[in-house]
Amino acid sequence: MKNTWLPMCVLLSSLLPGLIIFLLSEEARRTRTVLNLTAAATKLLLTAAMAWGVFQGRQYETRVSFFPNADLVLRADSFSLLFITLSAVLWFVTTIYAVGYLEGTGHRSRFFGFFSLCVASTMGIALAGNLLTFFLFYEMLTLSTYPLVIHRGTKEALRAGNVYLRYTLSGATLLLAGVVLLYTLAGTVEFTERGALSAVSGHRTELVVAFGLLIGGLAVKAALVPFHGWLPVAMVAPAPVSALLHAVAVVKAGAFGITRVIYDVYGVYLVHDLGVTRPLAVVAAITILYGSLKALQQGDLKRRLAYSTVSQVAYIVLGISIFGTVSTIGGLVHLVHQGVMKITLFFCAGNYAEELHLHRVKELRGVGRRMPLTTAAFTIAALGMIGIPPVAGFITKWYLGIGALEANEPWLVVVLLVSSLLNAGYFLPIVYSAWFQAPREDWKPSTRPRGWEIGWALLFPTVVTAVLSVAAGLFAGAELSPLGWTRLITDREFRP
Repeated sequence: MKNTWLPMCVLLSSLLPGLIIFLLSEEARRTRTVLNLTAAATKLLLTAAMAWGVFQGRQYETRVSFFPNADLVLRADSFSLLFITLSAVLWFVTTIYAVGYLEGTGHRSRFFGFFSLCVASTMGIALAGNLLTFFLFYEMLTLSTYPLVIHRGTKEALRAGNVYLRYTLSGATLLLAGVVLLYTLAGTVEFTERGALSAVSGHRTELVVAFGLLIGGLAVKAALVPFHGWLPVAMVAPAPVSALLHAVAVVKAGAFGITRVIYDVYGVYLVHDLGVTRPLAVVAAITILYGSLKALQQGDLKRRLAYSTVSQVAYIVLGISIFGTVSTIGGLVHLVHQGVMKITLFFCAGNYAEELHLHRVKELRGVGRRMPLTTAAFTIAALGMIGIPPVAGFITKWYLGIGALEANEPWLVVVLLVSSLLNAGYFLPIVYSAWFQAPREDWKPSTRPRGWEIGWALLFPTVVTAVLSVAAGLFAGAELSPLGWTRLITDREFRP
């Protein structure tokens, strides 16, 4: 028996608070904060209940008729729960961080209203049970993140918003064309384990063209080369928005969509037969190396992290493009691992900017003595991105490397090794400078209580996500760890 209300409740837990927050005055700080945190905590509880149910084999689906022969479907499966859980956990800590970061600034009701709509859109994408539902929420995400990108209202922010819209609406056109083409071939394609189109015979050319259109459209938000240009430009947004774009919502929505198309629209055996995943693996490999090389050249900390995201999200695409269970596990688990590590790095960048007005890499020398907990969190996340154990990134690279060898693709191991060296090249100098070089002398003495390097609302989320980055690596063998859950997903997708 299906539960028909829980998926809708998960969606509404961020949609309704977002709509209410728009109506609050700027002075209603306490009401807005209570509403934000209550909604985030409620979503966590609902997500935990649904995840346990899916683990036990229960079914959750909300279905509403949209137009003849086309339903809007919200459905929880093992893959959607991976993305929902990541988003719910990181939304909770990012909300705390945003409350502290935006203290005393203007337009907070507008910001948190769109912030909640952005999370609701992400939940809709994760829960979408067919291509039509996915497309609607995917575009709702574009519209709800645009006001966040231009939140500061500066000339630079408005320019970034225009670039963001040009890229994402172009991607939407490609995606819509792919959805329509598949609709003419197979109707409203329901996401199905092992592929909704796996039983379709013939139409090879049309299926290849549709695959290209869908992946081309999704590659924009996933920031695959050459569709990545919007991401570094969007770094003018406030730090909580950058964290949201890079770890929770936009780039993850693109990577999640590509995974849905490969596994639950086409199915791994059909895409392997059509020969469409090898070109995608090549694009992912190019993106990994290009993003890392560009990161090396950036003096601005947030732009360096942005190019790092371009590279790191491509690991997800690389893993799912290689035919095999081990590489798939490596790609899927990085959806979570990259999220917790990258959000830590952006929280740290925000802390440095907020407390000491540090924005450039060369300004960070000696900052570890002034802000030890923030710098420790940055160090953990940076080591994880390089792939050093026991941080979560090591698990990802281990599975991707073994998966590449099992698939007889040794050139991908070379890509991973070169990429790790480049990761070390742009992260380790920051870590060394922060801990071992003398601090600048022009920093004003801290006026905070002893032991507090920055406000608790900014420090607590930073430390929590850093701890999660280590825990995901240390307890990777646990059944309900991110790795354990992706093994469950992969077993179901590759089951004959």
